[in-house]
Amino acid sequence: MINRYSRPEMKEIWEEKMKLQCMLEVEIAVCEQLTTEGSIPKEAMETIKEKANFDAERIREIEKTTKHDVIAFLTNVAEYVGEESCYIHLGLTSSDVLDTGLALQLSRSISILADDIKRLKGTLKKRALEHKNTLITGRTHGMQAEPTTLGHKLAIWYGEFDRAEKRIERVKEIIGVGKISGAVGVNPHISPQTEEAICLKLGLKAAPASSQIIQRDRHADFLLMLALTASSISKVATEVRHLQRSEVGEAEEFFSKGQKGSSAMPHKRNPVVSEQLCGLARIIQSNASAALQNVSLWHERDISHSSVERVILPDSSILLNYMLNKLNEVIENWVIYDEKMKENYEKSNGLLMSEHVMLALIRKSKMTREEAYGIVQKSAMKVFHDGDNFIDLLKNDPKVNAVLTTEELQDCFNLDAHFKNIENIFKRVFDN
Repeated sequence: MINRYSRPEMKEIWEEKMKLQCMLEVEIAVCEQLTTEGSIPKEAMETIKEKANFDAERIREIEKTTKHDVIAFLTNVAEYVGEESCYIHLGLTSSDVLDTGLALQLSRSISILADDIKRLKGTLKKRALEHKNTLITGRTHGMQAEPTTLGHKLAIWYGEFDRAEKRIERVKEIIGVGKISGAVGVNPHISPQTEEAICLKLGLKAAPASSQIIQRDRHADFLLMLALTASSISKVATEVRHLQRSEVGEAEEFFSKGQKGSSAMPHKRNPVVSEQLCGLARIIQSNASAALQNVSLWHERDISHSSVERVILPDSSILLNYMLNKLNEVIENWVIYDEKMKENYEKSNGLLMSEHVMLALIRKSKMTREEAYGIVQKSAMKVFHDGDNFIDLLKNDPKVNAVLTTEELQDCFNLDAHFKNIENIFKRVFDN
């Protein structure tokens, strides 16, 4: 199901065929640079470019004997190229090809994810502007707190994915490096200058220093970026789920004609996509933990990281691609019940403006905060227990009347005054 919602390009990037294609691109780039420097005859290079190819099934067959994936790959390429294959893999070690090829796969994955984030940001911005002034109850600790707007919620989410976009651009620089530096990274056969030229041909930078491999803090950085983005997706999905609860009912995932919510209960309309997104975020977060453990390897290299990466890198990239697209779909089609939002706000009987009353008492009378807090809380607790109207209780409180006129008290409940800076907040979020 995940692949059905992921972009085909992302799935293809992590198929075996693309991995082998990236490895071949690295080998050819090395040969091209060595030809430029006179180490490989031009005629041989022409033959290599013309004939170099591979067959994934044949490579698997060879690997049954060699028990070594890169040797099996090189053996198969040589079957296509012929005697000129003696110039392929000159002065290289397996990880030169594997890690540089992996950098190509990761860089291409990042480009797709960056596009996904841009698309999601566009949807969040559109819905934020649409609901800039849509009243909704703000909640802290799950309890009604103060009024806010749905657009403000969406603007906050936009800002979070804007940071995700900046993060992904930074990680693109971190992960976009190759290495052609030999078995322990000291460039005994291919000079650092040649290494840089080869990487440049591939659209990468050369790692300034490497062991047998590119250092895995880079890959951990990539996974941490994916995990942070997945966490932001889960955060939004959690709010979608909460607002859809029967007792809240302020918004819900689009429920299509013919859709069913339960095999037992025909009335059910469940936030299934958001629940799924929250669950999938846990996988990417766990994979980031594995990537952190990959940083520490024996000496110049062991292979404890590679088996892990064959799972966590493709799985996390494909999952995040899927999740970003699904969240975009959820937000784009999110059904908003603004009348229900207003109704839930009004159930508070005015309590959500308690801070305004407390501050008005402090500012006008210069009474202590503790005293003003106590006066307001006394009426607030009566509303909680007896269901009275907050402003009516305050109007009848002699301590309030001694400080605030009826008009001044009424102003404390003016929503326009409460939201006077929404426009400025939106400018800060979207104009930047």
